[in-house]
Amino acid sequence: MRVLVTGGAGFIGSALVRYLVSEVGADVLTVDKLTYAGNLASLKPIENAPNHRFLQADICDRAAMNDAFATFQPDYVMHLAAESHVDRSITGAADFIQTNINGTFTMLEAARQYWNGLVEDAKSAFRMLHVSTDEVYGSLGEHGLFEETTPYDPSSPYSASKAASDHLATAWQRTYGLPVVISNCSNNYGPFHFPEKLIPLIILNALEGKPLPVYGNGANIRDWLYVEDHARALWLIVQTGLAGEKYNVGGRNEQKNIDVVNCICSILDELRPQSKPYAELIKYVTDRPGHDARYAIDATKLETELGWKAQENFATGIRKTVEWYLDNEWWWEPLRQGVYSGERLGVLTKD
Repeated sequence: MRVLVTGGAGFIGSALVRYLVSEVGADVLTVDKLTYAGNLASLKPIENAPNHRFLQADICDRAAMNDAFATFQPDYVMHLAAESHVDRSITGAADFIQTNINGTFTMLEAARQYWNGLVEDAKSAFRMLHVSTDEVYGSLGEHGLFEETTPYDPSSPYSASKAASDHLATAWQRTYGLPVVISNCSNNYGPFHFPEKLIPLIILNALEGKPLPVYGNGANIRDWLYVEDHARALWLIVQTGLAGEKYNVGGRNEQKNIDVVNCICSILDELRPQSKPYAELIKYVTDRPGHDARYAIDATKLETELGWKAQENFATGIRKTVEWYLDNEWWWEPLRQGVYSGERLGVLTKD
């Protein structure tokens, strides 16, 4: 089984690639541009695996993508490459439009050309999975869950660009018959997570004695999904999901941001105690523009139709995550020193 994974040196992508190579035994081609968030160190556990190869390329480069398809001859394409940080999209939307929209268009066209040239059996078996986010649905009130039929209502340049890419994927399936499946996931967390995101940022700032920034009053709610559970879901969806269908992937672990931060502080107080509780480092900061109040996924379709279920709850997953960062300074220290040291992103200025 040959699987082409875009964005495979990123957080979710690398978890998927490690899973496919080590546990599934698939032959994997990882395609990644290696932007600031792409990190070959995240693939170190499989660096010598004979069933893995890496291609540094931009998904917007049609010639490079055509060549990757023609050379590797994938059975499945799992498209994860994307700019993904909301804060960065607020002050640098152009990269999100280019990668998330134009890049997805390029991948769909390269896949369509390749798929049209396959013999009938291979053509019937081929699938392309477009991996997206629950943020395309906008913000929930106190009640309710995002379902696959929830109307799109994106709030940020990031979520708007992902919504556009979802619509492209749907259109290519309906217009051209390209067998595309879409997944929309809740907030991921776990090992190898780039330190600009909430959970790794809080862990590393705490270890370095820096303020722990909490937007607004910390009441924003997210549904947290352990990244290895997500990887298993993605593999299941690309194999058994129906072309033209969408599948929501969520951990059923709703948490307020402030509760997440306090939970991390409590674990660190236990595992790496200091003279004062880590929670004393918490600092409430000005909320970011367009900050959605609540996300929550209804994963019933995935659970009932395809038989997936998250193995980690938030209590088990967050402890594993904190322990991983404590044990793997080799991975995150170079990032903190040379790529991103924890500074506030997404701050609008009066120009």
